[in-house]
Amino acid sequence: MATYDLIIRNGNIVTVDSIVQGDIAIKAGKIKETSVGKRLEATASKEINAEGQHILPGLIDTHVHFNEPGRTEWEGIQTGSRSLAAGGVTTYFDMPLNSTPPTINKENLELKRAASEEKSVVNYRFWGGLVPENIGDIKELHKNGVIGFKAFMSPSGIADFNHVDDVTIFKGMSEIASIGSLLAVHAESTVICDQLAEEKQSQNKVSAKDFVESRPIISEIEAVRRIISYAEATGCKLHIVHASSRKVVEEINKAKQRGVDITVETCPHYLSLTLKDLKEKGGLAKCCPPLRDEQEVEDLWTAVATGEIDVIASDHSPAPPSMKEVTNGDYFKAWGGISGAQSTLNVMLTEGHFNRKLPLEKIVELTATNPAKLFGLYPHKGTIAVDSDADLAIVNLNESFVLEKENLLYRHKQSPYVGKTFKGNVTTTIVNGVVVFDNGKITETEKVKISSLK
Repeated sequence: MATYDLIIRNGNIVTVDSIVQGDIAIKAGKIKETSVGKRLEATASKEINAEGQHILPGLIDTHVHFNEPGRTEWEGIQTGSRSLAAGGVTTYFDMPLNSTPPTINKENLELKRAASEEKSVVNYRFWGGLVPENIGDIKELHKNGVIGFKAFMSPSGIADFNHVDDVTIFKGMSEIASIGSLLAVHAESTVICDQLAEEKQSQNKVSAKDFVESRPIISEIEAVRRIISYAEATGCKLHIVHASSRKVVEEINKAKQRGVDITVETCPHYLSLTLKDLKEKGGLAKCCPPLRDEQEVEDLWTAVATGEIDVIASDHSPAPPSMKEVTNGDYFKAWGGISGAQSTLNVMLTEGHFNRKLPLEKIVELTATNPAKLFGLYPHKGTIAVDSDADLAIVNLNESFVLEKENLLYRHKQSPYVGKTFKGNVTTTIVNGVVVFDNGKITETEKVKISSLK
């Protein structure tokens, strides 16, 4: 009889293709055997009875800002990775900015890698930055393992991470295309946003509604159209991050139909929060692009259901409470970024599966399988199959809970989701075959062999 490190028994195993009841056997961090509809005749050092629960591939969050090194007072790898584990996330991609120095050359990449190797409880990869001063560093960053490159078409808000002008981005895209990598883009028009913001502020119009109106959907559309034209000219593979509207997604899908190699991400906050939340929650709900109205939320869900969206990622972008305050009603001055990495699966289950009948298989596709395929990690990541990495989230769909501040594992226990009732609770998270989160607590009794996925 075979002997394994861990067997998960009686769970409902979810992949993009099916939901089947069965057992999963794990050894040396890999799934070694599965059985469907019958008991796996084997023994293990540890067993988990997942009867009545669902086993999902661990989520891959392709968009987080953990701010380390240099800004750990905002968030850090230790707190950030633990919050992901609590939300069923087993792999994350850390963005090149808000850490300082930013990840724009090999030396800075190694600083981030060293910190992650020491502190992360889940798997990780890193984005490299594309800024005006580092086109000459792109090939070396790629050689040293960055998952792709990130650029801002409008000011990032971070002094040491400059946004790209049109010449820089064109040259950068040509270089990225030459090495077969991809460019992720924050697509908002500097001209439109800056001019509208200046007009609003000059008239002392600084409310939540004024802020949202200063960054309209057409600003995203203009930037997306422009970057798509550069992709067509250079052959660079594109990934548009945090689309806030289906109108933006429609532009991307038109390009896909023309043969442009382009994908699009949206975020849980654009699928669950609105301008009303921004007014009520203040700076906790401020982000860029901003939250939209209720109809835009529903339209985005339609895009999710019809396969127009490729990836769901958190865009976790935390900051200290003092930076999130809206002083004298001025929404322009508060830091723009939402803390939400721990709640991605909760939002997708509650708002998607339960409220809008989105199949669990589709949630797996958007949060695990598609990210793994898009970034070259499949089938080691993003699925439940023999020889895949044992990265798993066990979820009890029958449990509901109200998210309280004390539930959050972020450095700063703040989020616009606090106070919300979620249905579907992550009970256990397994990374490389080791339980790292169980019944509300991080478990570090065993040393996890974390993969930087070089």
